[in-house]
Amino acid sequence: MADDASSSSGITGNTVENSINQDELIMKQQREIEKEISETIPLVGEIEELQTLEKEYNEDPIYLLKVKDLSSKYKSIRRTRPDGNCFFRAFSYAYLERLLTDKQEYDKFYEIAKNSKDILVALGFSQFTVEDFYETFMEVIQRVGEHAGSTPDLIETVRMELHDKFNKQGYSDYIVVYLRLITSGQLQTDQEFYQNFIEGPRTVTEFCRQEVEPMYKESDHIHIIALSNALKVCVRVKYMDRGEGSQVIAHDFPEGSTPLVHLLYRPGHYDILYA
Repeated sequence: MADDASSSSGITGNTVENSINQDELIMKQQREIEKEISETIPLVGEIEELQTLEKEYNEDPIYLLKVKDLSSKYKSIRRTRPDGNCFFRAFSYAYLERLLTDKQEYDKFYEIAKNSKDILVALGFSQFTVEDFYETFMEVIQRVGEHAGSTPDLIETVRMELHDKFNKQGYSDYIVVYLRLITSGQLQTDQEFYQNFIEGPRTVTEFCRQEVEPMYKESDHIHIIALSNALKVCVRVKYMDRGEGSQVIAHDFPEGSTPLVHLLYRPGHYDILYA
């Protein structure tokens, strides 16, 4: 009996050890993939013709039909790094780029942005934690505002600066973090409404701590609804997936508003679209 117990224990031990080794291998592979992504794909890419999507799907008839539909409404695409932060990065870049040519919209947004830190602190966020992210966020916004609605040459100069800042990890990630905090603040401000979008027994606050505030967590409808409500900005998301039909379905957040930001969603990822 002692031998049997020893034998059984050995098998169990090997099984656990193999399981641990397998987990380590998977984690190592994931880290290598993430490293490769970070080294080969910019945080925010250059504008490309929308036809470049056709090359990606040239052997996929379902997606090819949808690319053709998308091409009838949009001319260009700007890709973002698929790192879990792509919604926030794509949204903020596209919106700030839009503000360069719309002084009235900029003035409206500036007031919302300027007051956002006080709102977060009032909700219980640490001022010490929020301060650095807020200052970087406002620095980029103020630079956009210096020439919003100005001459094409000056706008292009600031646009190039914006692209440079969004591809510097420090600036880019600070903007993403701050937008995550604003999103979390909006969710917690109107918990009764947003609780309906959360599956399972989690509270809104728990959801924010686990799925909104941490970097590299992917975004869903609830994130988009909250951010668009917090900043008073309409976002149109074109959903390209394997759903029925040849058309790419559009959703506006909030519904019934005029979209200022256009994003393309493919499972797990957001890029920027230009008409």
